Amino acid sequence: MSLWDFLFAKGFRASRWQDALLAKKGSIKMKTLKFIDMTLRQAAAVRGKELSFKEKLEIARTLDRLKADTIELAPISGSRADQLANRTIASMVVTRISAAVDIATGNIEETWESVKPARKPKLNILAPVSTVQMEYICHKKAAAMLALVEEQVKMARFYSEFVEFSAEDATRAEPDFLYKVLNTAIAAGANKITVCDTAGIMLPEEFGAFISGVMANVPGLADIELYVEVSDSMGMALACAAAAIREGAVGIKCTAIKNGHTTMEELAKFVEVKGSALDICTNIRVTELHRATLQLARILEPDNEEVTRFGNVALEDIANVCLDSNDDIGEVSKVVRQMGYDLTEDDYAKVYEAFRRVANKKQFVGTKELDAIIATTAMQVPSTYKIKNYVINSGNVITATANILLTKDGEDVRGVGIGDGPIDAAFEAIEQIIGHHYELDDFQIQTVTEGRDAMGSALVKLRAGGRVYSGNGISTDIIGASIRAYLSALNKIVYEEA
Repeated sequence: MSLWDFLFAKGFRASRWQDALLAKKGSIKMKTLKFIDMTLRQAAAVRGKELSFKEKLEIARTLDRLKADTIELAPISGSRADQLANRTIASMVVTRISAAVDIATGNIEETWESVKPARKPKLNILAPVSTVQMEYICHKKAAAMLALVEEQVKMARFYSEFVEFSAEDATRAEPDFLYKVLNTAIAAGANKITVCDTAGIMLPEEFGAFISGVMANVPGLADIELYVEVSDSMGMALACAAAAIREGAVGIKCTAIKNGHTTMEELAKFVEVKGSALDICTNIRVTELHRATLQLARILEPDNEEVTRFGNVALEDIANVCLDSNDDIGEVSKVVRQMGYDLTEDDYAKVYEAFRRVANKKQFVGTKELDAIIATTAMQVPSTYKIKNYVINSGNVITATANILLTKDGEDVRGVGIGDGPIDAAFEAIEQIIGHHYELDDFQIQTVTEGRDAMGSALVKLRAGGRVYSGNGISTDIIGASIRAYLSALNKIVYEEA
């Protein structure tokens, strides 16, 4: 116990700020209810068929904006498409990614490789624990199932720091066996446990008693998180979830739209109404929830295929959606316009031709690749400004400065800039030369070749008059590549304004 805790316990009050601190300490006790979203995991059941690659990315981005605590992905089938979709989602969202693994399949290594790029990757071992489902799905008796759970959880723990064990059909399992299998999973390394009322057979008071029994008979739950997943077959999933929260559950599995489980909107409303009474809160972005739910419903609605077309998705939601070789010039041009470019028909044709060359070599083309294609193929204009030489001074104990000499229509023009770093200083020097500041819409750097003498590629996007102009530069010196990229975009602006 800290000194302040001791003094507070003894009723010590030295000043009003200590009273305020005490009040703050009390507020910290409020528990954050975790929303674990199963929309992507359950999507195939909702649609009646698999989602497309683009739709999966769109759903993941929307859930990421809502700040769901975890986004669950469906078990992969082993296909390259599944692995690629998982890897793309994992690399583009901030929210924790949980990849489900059917214990009967056991493709743990492949699943882990598909989500390893995520900032917070987790493996979720799904295992039936009722007698009927163990024999029907896994063809195993209780003893063999215990051994399999121990083996699979240990293997998952070898790859991932975070492993969840989900006991499916737990409410129809023999209680003693359920407690034993949960204790086995925790001992094997699981640090999150989910118990599922898969059949939706329990009333709220029954489910509360069920969770109480689990908490009392699985000592390891005192140190790890307990989640619940409840079927809404009787329309009581939310009430059962509320009962579980009272008994100590800290996370609820939900979906974005109604599909047999409690929804994120229902849970958010519950926390809004009963949060103070139950000392719970949520991190979900409630103000964005309704709009996002409608958007996801349009994608997942099985009776309205037309609204799932890529062109009906808003720009802010599709920044990382990928195109493929099946997309025609209309789809590509639409994305280019949504990215902020306003090209001529001739430039759209050039971009599409270059896009086709890239798409035929790789399975998917993202918006970053499109930026590079536009920078190198569209709006190629005469160079009003050309780089002659530059001197950059930078270090961790001096302010970065840039001295740049350009030529404009054959005449030398010089500028000196000071910035937070060498590239910022270089851009300031160019702006001093041209006497104008343009909004830097985007700036990207990547390597083109490998090794100590690697070529660097820079992409600069400037905004002028409501339009976006992009430029690309390549050099073994990344500062030189950045200067060339800036000048490439600048020359397009000057040409248009002439």
